[in-house]
Formats: sequence, C-alpha cells, structure tokens
Amino acid sequence: MPRMESEQRVVTANGITQAVRVAGPPDGTPVLLIHGNCSSSLFWEPLLRRLPPTLRVVAPDLRGYGDSATAGVNATRGLRDFADDIAALLDDPTLFASASGLPVVVGHSLGGGVAMRLLVDHPHRVGALLLAAPVSPYGFGGTRDLTGTPTTPDFAGTGAGTANPDFVARLAAGDRDADAPASPRAVLRATYVADPASLGVDEELLLDSVLSTATGDDNYPGTAVPSANWPGTAPGERGVLNALAPTWFRIADELVAVKPKPPVTWVRGDADVIVSDTSLFDLAYLGSLGVVPGWPGEESCPPQPMVGQTRAVLERYAAAGGAYREVVLPGCGHSPHLERPAEFVAELLALTGVPAV
Repeated sequence: MPRMESEQRVVTANGITQAVRVAGPPDGTPVLLIHGNCSSSLFWEPLLRRLPPTLRVVAPDLRGYGDSATAGVNATRGLRDFADDIAALLDDPTLFASASGLPVVVGHSLGGGVAMRLLVDHPHRVGALLLAAPVSPYGFGGTRDLTGTPTTPDFAGTGAGTANPDFVARLAAGDRDADAPASPRAVLRATYVADPASLGVDEELLLDSVLSTATGDDNYPGTAVPSANWPGTAPGERGVLNALAPTWFRIADELVAVKPKPPVTWVRGDADVIVSDTSLFDLAYLGSLGVVPGWPGEESCPPQPMVGQTRAVLERYAAAGGAYREVVLPGCGHSPHLERPAEFVAELLALTGVPAV
C-alpha cells in the first residue's frame, strides 16, 4: 500500500488566506484535521503517513498559525473565529467533493474545542467527531466542578495573563534552544508528549510547527485585564488564550442540545499534563502545589476537573440521543496521534468505516 503524501495549498475562505494541507483523492472518504494551540497542520504529518490513501484528508493551518494569515482572534466569540474559517473551507469544492459524504472531524486540544463549535454551528456538515485531548466544553481553567461553576465572577486565573512571558518571548524569537525550561523545544518535549522519545525523527518538523505561532495581543496569547481576585489577572477580549477562557468558551449546553448528534470518540492519554484534572497549565493546580504564590485554598479556588467535565458533558450528550466512546491510552500524554499512532488510526478508521490496511 503506497504511503499517503500531502501537498500544501493556499485558498481564500472567510475573507482570509488559509494554508491547507491536502492528501488523498478528492472523492475519497473525507477527514478534516484541526490542530491544537501553538502548532499547525504540520503536527498531523506523522499521522498522515499511517493513513490509507483512499481517505481525502484536509488539514488547515488555523488563523495565526503555520502559513495562514495572521488574522486577529476576537476572543468574545469564543472559538467561533476559527470554526467559521473551517466552515468556509467545507464550501470549497477543490478540497472536498460534495458527493463523498460528511467528514469525520478530528480536533486536537484547542482544535477539539473548534470541532465542538463547528458541530454546534453546522450540525448537518459533520459526520463524526474524534476529540483528541480536547479542551473542556467549559473552557480552560476558572471552573470548580463538573457543571462548570465559575470559581470567581470574572474567571480570574484564566486567559492571556496566565501565559509564561519567557515562553512567549522565545516563541516570538524562533528560539530552538533545548536547555531553557521555557524554550519551545523544552515545552514540546515536556508537555506535548509523555515520552519525548515519541517525537523521534519528527522533532524538528514538530518544533517548526510550534514556532509558526503568531504572537501578540490579537493572537497568542492575547490581552489580559487586572483582577481583584487571585492571581490578579482575568481574560481580555482579544487573542487565543482568552478565546479558550470560560468567559467566552462555554459550549456544554449547546453541545448536548445539538441535532443531529453524530458519534463522538474521545481519545486521551492518562499521562496528559495539559488537559487534565491536575493540569500543569491550570494556575489553581499550580497554586495548590505552591508554584504560584498566594493560592487562596481548595475551597475558594480548586483545580478545574477538565477530564471529569468532558465526561459529564458527553454522558449528557449520550443521554440526549447521541453516542460517545472514551478511549484512555495508558502512559500517553497530550498528543495521542503522535504517541499511540496505531491505536489512534484504528479509532479514526472506525469512524470513517474504511478498513485498516
């Protein structure tokens, strides 16, 4: 069986130029891949090599990532700017043949949230969802329980003010150093995967993907506003991390109510340190460890139960007539498609109905 190979195209959709990685025949079984934060469509390249060439795979660079336009992100729309860009691609006949059926939409991390938004806004255009280590349907940080109750009225401790400024500066500078803890390479090795050896020969390609992130107030991380609540910062109205904050991204009820309800497969690693009930990117959890000073305590500011929230929402989705499957990969971190490619491909192909090769 020949290996699937991709080519990059540039299209204009939703008023911006979007770089799109395309592979497989135009009339093949459609699969849409949506990457996560601080990455690009290049992050899917190791997966593409393992897919049968009968699939039609489309993997865009989200705005502000890869080679797509550095268009600003209006955080008050949650992740809808990204979802609108993706929806516009579905209308491009050079990407997907209309007769080939509805795509299986795969979303990684932030891309999982974009995939949820796409489903809610365009339910008749999604054949199935594969959520890989997705952001909680209640956003990232700032909520205390399985129903997404806010920890503070302004969702303090979430959004752009939580970004490590050293990481942002090194990202902007294109730093490829391996020694500094906040260098993009060190963060890639320590948090994107559980075992850095799983990056293998693709490490430089994946680092290129991370470094393609546009930085600034309109992109990553965005703007922050001061808060009277610990830790003193709350989400602003511009940029990526604010679009992920629960102030603006709270999609749980809409997801449960959507009709029709395509099948959902949720794949996660039990060693994920980014999307986790004990996330190293959740300031409440870091405060509980003493890493961020002044933490007001478990009763006032508990860590966000991210995994528990997603499960509770998907159980509601199933109770309302949908179907979901949770796949937990032992020893796997935040990037199941890189760390457990065989299992990931099997779950993807099960949703497409295409037999494994």
